[in-house]
Amino acid sequence: MRRLTYYVASTLDGFIASPQGAYDFFKMEPDYLDAIAAEYPETLPASYRAFRGLSGPGQHFDTVLEGRNTYQVGLDAGVTNAYPHLEHYVFSRTLTQSPDPKVTISTTPLATVRELKAREGRGIWLCGGGALAAELRPEIDAYVIKLNPVIVGSGIKLVDTGFSPQRLQLTGVRALASGVVFLNYVRQPA
Repeated sequence: MRRLTYYVASTLDGFIASPQGAYDFFKMEPDYLDAIAAEYPETLPASYRAFRGLSGPGQHFDTVLEGRNTYQVGLDAGVTNAYPHLEHYVFSRTLTQSPDPKVTISTTPLATVRELKAREGRGIWLCGGGALAAELRPEIDAYVIKLNPVIVGSGIKLVDTGFSPQRLQLTGVRALASGVVFLNYVRQPA
């Protein structure tokens, strides 16, 4: 069965974006971009992949999931599909038609993820956001948190739920000179 991985950048205080949905406070240092290009090249947008000369399938994922607000960041920049190299799903209750023929709009995150996990293929990447991560939390098998050395005070939470502890097991740590730390976790059995 395919795994759902929440692969996302976070601040030290647990936010993935500003209250308005921006994430430009995350510094894109060369070692950070090199680490992503080497280990998770499929998570880079198509334009940057072309710039870096990256092509072909990724190492981990063949499908990307986004919430409506995360997807809107690309739309505001004129990009209807930042990840044409992946099967692309956007979950929305307000966006009824896809602006791109290769982006599927869904209103049923849990049902869609369960159906995707039952298919053959590589892993499924949950790109964001916090509300979608909260809804999909029962299906998230692994977390790759790119912990950034910044504190922002408020914004969109990593997982937007109330108090609801879930134990995770650390499976890997990679610290970069820029201060970003890649933390890999898997969900512990209940």
